Amino acid sequence: MAQASAQAGETKTVTTSIPERMDRLPWSKFHWLVVLGLGTVWILDGLEVTIVGALGSRLTEESSGLGLTAGEIGLAAAIYVAGACTGALGFGYLTDRFGRKKLFIATLGLYLLATVATAFAPNAIFFFVCRFLTGAGIGGEYAAINSAIDELIPARRRGVVDLAINGSYWLGTAFGALLTVVLLDTNIFPPELGWRLAFGLGAVLGLLILIVRRTVPESPRWAVIHGRDEQAEATVSEIEERIEREKGEKLPPAKGEMKIHQRKSTGFGEIVKTAVTRYPKRFVLGLSLFVGQAFLYNAVFFTYALVLTELLGVPDNIAPYSLVPIAIGNFLGPLLLGHFFDSIGRRVMISTSYIGSGVLLVGTGILFGSGVLDAFWLTVCWVVVFFFASAGASSAYLTVSEIFPMETRAMAIAFFYAVGTGLGGIIGPILFGQFIEQGIEQVAIGYYIGAGLMIAAGLVEVFLGVNAERKSLEEIAEPLSTAK
Repeated sequence: MAQASAQAGETKTVTTSIPERMDRLPWSKFHWLVVLGLGTVWILDGLEVTIVGALGSRLTEESSGLGLTAGEIGLAAAIYVAGACTGALGFGYLTDRFGRKKLFIATLGLYLLATVATAFAPNAIFFFVCRFLTGAGIGGEYAAINSAIDELIPARRRGVVDLAINGSYWLGTAFGALLTVVLLDTNIFPPELGWRLAFGLGAVLGLLILIVRRTVPESPRWAVIHGRDEQAEATVSEIEERIEREKGEKLPPAKGEMKIHQRKSTGFGEIVKTAVTRYPKRFVLGLSLFVGQAFLYNAVFFTYALVLTELLGVPDNIAPYSLVPIAIGNFLGPLLLGHFFDSIGRRVMISTSYIGSGVLLVGTGILFGSGVLDAFWLTVCWVVVFFFASAGASSAYLTVSEIFPMETRAMAIAFFYAVGTGLGGIIGPILFGQFIEQGIEQVAIGYYIGAGLMIAAGLVEVFLGVNAERKSLEEIAEPLSTAK
């Protein structure tokens, strides 16, 4: 319970047991609501990325109404990522300032408007603008959602839940790939209509998520720090009562308390100072993990359908099928390996995922560059590589969302996503777009680059990783508002 409760808009020093009360909760229907209402955003991101990649060959046709070049497909991918980086930074700051719930509603709203507008794009410029705004909505989602999920999920399950949620991105990828197979069939839809319907259906899914999301409460951890301890107390009490009715027994009393000096906001200066001077090793760790996975995933998945159609002669209405087994491998990796991140530990599992996938990718590059792999066996290799790489990529989001203080959490997620994705996610698609135009040998070089970045990130985790498994967020990184 929070003592010395503040009036609305007033801040003071309070003693609270809310973090301990949230972490002691057994898994319940409330936690499933959090997963469904918040975690499903990754399905949308997977859908968005896959649709453009899988529709790439259609969008290059004049009959589509756009007539983009292969280079412009890569540019559209880069613009989407640039929008995501911009949205992450802007909405990340607002998330820490105004709360998780306001922003995870607003960012999803932006996504819905932008993706519907994309379906009506009359030319390349309008298409690029819509892709930027769609990315901005998704980027803002990452900051608001990751911070809210970690603050609402019990510590003992944070790893497996985070990885499974981030891995759900690939459900969107599989759905998008299957969807585009149907929409690319000119016997069913005219070439200028099918790709537009793909974006419209993404908006329908987003609207369903919005309906569920409205029932998810504000983070009590954020509320108590920002002078809303009465709201935080009411939220936690309601959750506890709901769980006690569901389980049919009383919850054990919370054992730990902490003293918080409340604040209304945290400035950019304090956020930067905290990351760079208070936690410099964690700063390097987060950046390394994000750059490695962002280059690999954005480079490959924005352009994989083009590799198959342009270099391996796969028909453009068949190429999207290859994304389905790859997506399944990516989803199963975090799902099956996730519990080991809570039991064996973060450092061992993250480094193994990154280094292992990097080594496997080197082998894939050698075989592909030698002309040994056809479309089928290249896809098989990617399924194996991404089974491990996906667990590592998901753990990057888990890492940066738990190793920095509460007051900077959303902005930390936004910063590492923006910088890491900006470096790896913008350069990667543009570079691979050029590699595809130059042939198989150059694409293989791109694979080596991706492998090197993943292995390097894994080695950084070995030396700088944080053993955060089964620990409360406040134990991993003490809140800046803690009163001594």
